[in-house]
Amino acid sequence: QVQLVESGGGLVQPGGSLTLSCAASGIIFSSKGINWYRQAPGKQRELVASISSSGNTNYSDSVKGRFTISRDNAKNTVYLQMNSLKPEDTAVYYCYTLHYISRWGQGTQVTVSS
Repeated sequence: QVQLVESGGGLVQPGGSLTLSCAASGIIFSSKGINWYRQAPGKQRELVASISSSGNTNYSDSVKGRFTISRDNAKNTVYLQMNSLKPEDTAVYYCYTLHYISRWGQGTQVTVSS
């Protein structure tokens, strides 16, 4: 079955860094685009970054220049390197792909606070 498992979240001070991982199974990983979304309390889920099967990337304006999405097809894993974190980056972060239907991971909490 298809599984997406996020990891790497935690508590970090403003200005700090975290790297999230999304490990995929049950799909031909190299053929799939993968997206990172986030959802803050009381807000709608928003697209943060995406990477295509060929490695093309896109970012929301709110994270451009601070976050970097990358993939390692040998490890079936997508990463989200997050630098210069701000309190407004606090959210549950989810990875997503489309494989017949929408596939979501369980999410990982990122809290940016002093």
